[in-house]
Amino acid sequence: MAPSLPDVAADPSDEMPHDGLVDEWVFAAWRPDGTAGLVSGHRLLGRRSWYWAALVEEGHPLLHLTEWDVVVRSDPFVVKAPEMWAEHHCDAPLEQWSIGNEAHFAALDDADEGLGRAYGVPTPMATDVEWYATGTPSAIDDGYEQPGVAHGLVELLDRPDVELVEAPAHRWRRWGRQLGPLVLPAVLAHTGLRAPFAFPDGSIADWVLTAGGWRTRPTGVPRVERPIVPHSALP
Repeated sequence: MAPSLPDVAADPSDEMPHDGLVDEWVFAAWRPDGTAGLVSGHRLLGRRSWYWAALVEEGHPLLHLTEWDVVVRSDPFVVKAPEMWAEHHCDAPLEQWSIGNEAHFAALDDADEGLGRAYGVPTPMATDVEWYATGTPSAIDDGYEQPGVAHGLVELLDRPDVELVEAPAHRWRRWGRQLGPLVLPAVLAHTGLRAPFAFPDGSIADWVLTAGGWRTRPTGVPRVERPIVPHSALP
């Protein structure tokens, strides 16, 4: 994802939460051919937090997870809810992060269900991924974004794990009195895998995976269906 604004001299302290403000961290990685991708996001709102994550892979349902009312712990980067643990850990400011989770995700055959109740088959998933910067941060509204690569593993039950080796990756860091939806480059017609989320404030993130990374599908744009092909039928 090419930065849309000039590089910024980001302060390493901005990687940490800001007292009295809303803070957000979002990480993404994907296979270069667009056949699989990962999203993991975390927002602090005072003493409560949001957490959302998804895994998309060609030939399989969307694995979707949301928790919209989690008590903030003494370590705000650790998110614990019933039958769920997640963490975004800063190993080196502006250089390296660890992304992990263990939870039962909802398997959704229709990605649009992610914009509703997101009821699906509970599916165990565990993520252990290292995110490394490959460039300097670039300015966006309310913060900065940064390109990177990801290494790690997404462990799954009853299907092959998803391994990321020097996979293209990106992250976004934002803070402010209020935060609107994260703005990505738009894609008008698509056949890519989708990871949509409906947030408690009424905003929507409808992400589409392309060979160039994650993009946003604008609200109201007709979608082109990408049928689920059995994994055994893939080349």
